[in-house]
Amino acid sequence: MLHSQTGSHHRGGARLTVHIARSAQEVREAQRLRFQVFAEEMGARLSSVEAGIDQDIYDRHCTHLLVREPERGEVVGTYRILGSADALRIGGFYCDDEFDLVRLGNLRGRTMEVGRACVHPDYRTGATIALLWSGIADYARSHQCDYIIGAASVSMSDGGHLAASVYNRLSREALSPVEYRVFPRCPLPVNSFDVQQDVRIPALIKGYLRAGAYVCGEPAWDPDFNTADLFMLLPMSRINARYARHFLKDGPECVNAVS
Repeated sequence: MLHSQTGSHHRGGARLTVHIARSAQEVREAQRLRFQVFAEEMGARLSSVEAGIDQDIYDRHCTHLLVREPERGEVVGTYRILGSADALRIGGFYCDDEFDLVRLGNLRGRTMEVGRACVHPDYRTGATIALLWSGIADYARSHQCDYIIGAASVSMSDGGHLAASVYNRLSREALSPVEYRVFPRCPLPVNSFDVQQDVRIPALIKGYLRAGAYVCGEPAWDPDFNTADLFMLLPMSRINARYARHFLKDGPECVNAVS
């Protein structure tokens, strides 16, 4: 069970907290934030039946992490977690729709999937991301998960050159061993783009990498979200000492340490 944890947000010193959604209303708060970020900010084409929220068939089977700014009561960050047992009940992980995961078949029973990550524009700092990761790590520990998987998105608002360049860099620095490779069902044609741009790795992907995650192959193109999605795999045995010290014991001692 995730215990509520707090940390300082460096813009004005507001105290942020992270906890698991305890009611349908709290899940809807996460869904509203997702709509604001994905649809209104990023222009994603969402299939929700209700206006103003992002909702899909996986939501009711997931555990939802919330980062909240208590002074205003606003949810400013969210992640959702799909455990292996729930994935089995509904026919697979969300990532199964985007990637062929055949090589990871023997890992499924010990795996949790994280996704639908988003953070309010005013709170896109290391503090918020660190709190989300503390919640993920706590869940993995309490549910005895050996692997964390997820699709990390890169915007294609420039036509795809940024996403191709990000992958080109990560393929040299963070590519998984061959036994962990996955295969996109709708691959981004990486070689059709300028892959030599000087790029900054997006913050959420940087969080995966700092924890010790692999990039497991070429990106998939998600036309509804207009993103290139990278499949990330974090074996808990690989989580680096700094993350283990901060996230696997008592939560982040100083969440601003992650930038």
